Amino acid sequence: MVLAPRLEIRQSQQLVMTPQLQQAIKLLQLSNMDLSAYVEQELEKNPLLERGDADLNPDQPTETVREDTDAFGADEPASEPLSELNMVEGAGLPDQSSDPLDTDYDNTYTNDSLNDGPNETAGDAPIGDTDYLSGPIGSGGGFSDPNNSFEENLSEEISLQDHLREQLLGQVMPDNQRFIAGYLIDLISEAGYLTEDTQELSEQLGCPEEMVIATLDILRNFEPAGVFARDLGDCLALQLKERGRLDSMIQTFLDNLHLLADAKLAELTRVCGTDQEDIMDMVAEIRTLDPKPGLQFGSHVAQTVVPDVFVNQNPDGSWKVELNSETLPRVLVNNRYHAQINTKARKKEEKEFISECLNTANWLVKSLDQRANTILKVASELVRQQEMFFTHGITHLKPLNLKAIADAIEMHESTVSRVTSNKFIASPRGTFELKYFFTSAIGSTGGGDVHSAESVKYKLKQLVDAESPSAILSDDKIVELMKKEGIDIARRTVAKYRDALNIPSSVQRRRQKKKQFA
Repeated sequence: MVLAPRLEIRQSQQLVMTPQLQQAIKLLQLSNMDLSAYVEQELEKNPLLERGDADLNPDQPTETVREDTDAFGADEPASEPLSELNMVEGAGLPDQSSDPLDTDYDNTYTNDSLNDGPNETAGDAPIGDTDYLSGPIGSGGGFSDPNNSFEENLSEEISLQDHLREQLLGQVMPDNQRFIAGYLIDLISEAGYLTEDTQELSEQLGCPEEMVIATLDILRNFEPAGVFARDLGDCLALQLKERGRLDSMIQTFLDNLHLLADAKLAELTRVCGTDQEDIMDMVAEIRTLDPKPGLQFGSHVAQTVVPDVFVNQNPDGSWKVELNSETLPRVLVNNRYHAQINTKARKKEEKEFISECLNTANWLVKSLDQRANTILKVASELVRQQEMFFTHGITHLKPLNLKAIADAIEMHESTVSRVTSNKFIASPRGTFELKYFFTSAIGSTGGGDVHSAESVKYKLKQLVDAESPSAILSDDKIVELMKKEGIDIARRTVAKYRDALNIPSSVQRRRQKKKQFA
């Protein structure tokens, strides 16, 4: 074999990610609310774009731009935008073979939403969830006018930080200590807690730890009582101290709140060196305290979920899937204004600017049209494959992954993943994130159809809710009962699902149901 330099001609295909194509992919995974904000920015920058007041229909959104657009090729047929699709028997999905967004761009455009699996994160159950600490819970206020939205009835409230800074103005202290106090106020949580380590804070501020502790001691006397607490017991102790009710016995009680949460009443009585009557009195007193004093002030407003897709049942039993056109931004290209200014442009820079604005506007309209079609296409196939869920409920939820949807509609899995990210679907059974319908499979004991992980969780919760105090179900017993129903599940899977649902262990449930507090 002779080693020598030589020339070769090779023909290959590769994807070039233009800025416009990157923009189209970005739009695909935005929710309708985020998309509206993005379009508003484009309307401010591009003089050729204008808002379209007409409703979304098959004829209007793209008619004004077809003659000038060549972003996807001059010979490419225009795809008709859709607003709804009836899932009747024999009805096919919209045909769109040339899909510019249906490509695997993972090597050039990363997205964390490609993970195809259910969210099974679970937080620790707070002590306030136990029967002993639960007080009466007030119901939320209503509005006389049902047309008023939640946000329209909100009034501006002072925040916890602002309230604490007002109190700080009345304190006499050196400037360096005042700076530390302001820094600590910025770190306080929405509930009023400060969990950062004082040594780490002193290193960040470049001051002695004793000064941080001294400043924190001053702030812990601020209103509302309980702010700047280190944990729940500390928060309750600060409130009892303000009332003059903090003594050694109740301090011991607060130091052992975990025994109360675990319903270990006898051990708690022994540790506190008192009887059950005194323990009940202390429980009644801490019920009157506020475990999260910071929430008395203005906090972040919970945003209502705006669905991107609606699913409704037709009189014949089929399902109709339609886009939420109320939240879809409508933009048009003003070709008349373009023709007017294009004839007056003389300089090269002016012509280039006008041409760039036109191309950008055409591409944005095309991308919005393509996004709507893609979302409707994916949602329609999702409803078709999960039809039993919409008809009969969660017990009939099928295991599903991105590949099943992608293969059915002839798209790439990454495209389906981006479509289902940050999107919600409203149905007669409630509003769900599109990712909710993608769950892992649990095997069947009889070799039949597999079960969805979400439906198995639902069955697990039903079994626990139906158990009696004298017959608490262990994880092994739950496995046995589920196998009788044809669900082949391991004990460790039951424990994982139980933790995800914040269901205590059988030992904890037995203690909680046996110990009843007034």
